Amino acid sequence: MPQIPPVASDPPLTLDDLRRDAASGAVDTVLVAFTDMQGRLQGKRLSARFFLEEVVGHGTEGCGYLLAVDVDMNTVDGYAMSSWDTGYGDFVMVPDLTTLRRTPWAEGAVMVQADLTWHDGSPVVASPRQILRRQTERLAERGWRAMVGTELEFVVYRDSYEQAWDRGYRDLTPANRYNVDYSVLGGARVEPLLRRIRGELGAAGLYVESAKGECNLGQHEIAFRYDEAVRTSDNHAVYKNAAKEIAAQEGMSITFMAKPNQREGNSCHIHISLRDEDGAPVMAEGEGLSANGRHFLAGQLAALREFTLLLAPNINSYKRYVPGSFAPTAIAWGRDNRTCALRLVGHGSSLRVENRVPGGDVNPYLANAALIAAGLYGIDKGLEPGEPMAGNAYASDLPTVPASMRDALAAWEHSALAREVFGDDVVEHYANYARVELAAFDAAVTDWEMYRGFERL
Repeated sequence: MPQIPPVASDPPLTLDDLRRDAASGAVDTVLVAFTDMQGRLQGKRLSARFFLEEVVGHGTEGCGYLLAVDVDMNTVDGYAMSSWDTGYGDFVMVPDLTTLRRTPWAEGAVMVQADLTWHDGSPVVASPRQILRRQTERLAERGWRAMVGTELEFVVYRDSYEQAWDRGYRDLTPANRYNVDYSVLGGARVEPLLRRIRGELGAAGLYVESAKGECNLGQHEIAFRYDEAVRTSDNHAVYKNAAKEIAAQEGMSITFMAKPNQREGNSCHIHISLRDEDGAPVMAEGEGLSANGRHFLAGQLAALREFTLLLAPNINSYKRYVPGSFAPTAIAWGRDNRTCALRLVGHGSSLRVENRVPGGDVNPYLANAALIAAGLYGIDKGLEPGEPMAGNAYASDLPTVPASMRDALAAWEHSALAREVFGDDVVEHYANYARVELAAFDAAVTDWEMYRGFERL
């Protein structure tokens, strides 16, 4: 990560720009959105006039159940902040005007992302954006900020989302029929879609770096430039939603599932480093790690099992962790070693830690909060990471990442560190999220069971 300020490809949209565009009729809709527990954008489409006259100054309300439902939007028990007993009242979506952006894939519309508060102005502590903000505030108290890049992979299918649903997600046609990792020819087969995504996200204020093919059939990655942790998480959420919308407009579909089939999963490697108020690296010294860099890395290792639930938030997430799959199993670090959970990459001021545990289904706010909290723990305790893994970490006898969501939940619930740095409210909220998912999965009759048991058992 060179010492130059991150730059968006287009200047941010200002409130004056919006007023001018609304007056001319170029913009008629403002989408106010926040990111929910599952990493999805939720919110409202408002008329531009109403947004400018009312919502800019006062926010807009939404039902508190939006942070207390499962992926199917079912109301579920166990959440303290929102339930039938509390009447499912509202919280307030407060627009963060620094996130105002154009959305070329949605004609006549712009988007702004919101923070969540209660009516008395206090923050909704279980909101992913708020959880990350609390950790970046802890960094700011030391004069530091986290610079983060997320490498998000996805699989492209020629089928529309509706066709995929109607087929039960079976016999779908991937955009590529063979491994196109780094293949220029393979990328060209889906370039019209990828070019739209790159171009329209660039016009929305993201700094596009590149696109490349990956290993799974139809699998690709579009990379965006690193930025401050909250900004990167905001961009990540917008990109993921926009890519799906653009694919749908093209009659295609994209999945960010961690493990959509038996081949390679969709990863989301997260690169993180720290900078001081002058932009100088905190974790690097010469060509190696500084003392704070070593402690930060050691904190990642020490807290990884306890914080995995924030890095791998779904039952499917844990299907990625297969030896030899380029998804990690061992809690190890190595210099440019892709068999380890933590890979140290870059040189000099660009030195950074790549966490390879998250998949494409990750909630970026929660994951980045976990990385910062773990790193600060390592710094505060003066932890040392030990020697780097030079060989195949898959073949080592080192501790491993949790093998299932049930294992990750147990580590999270019993983590004194998680309760210290995130608070009991957050720990219990996301523990309940995991329990709800596990209960739903345990009650489901799967295709695997039907194929094995319908005739033969």
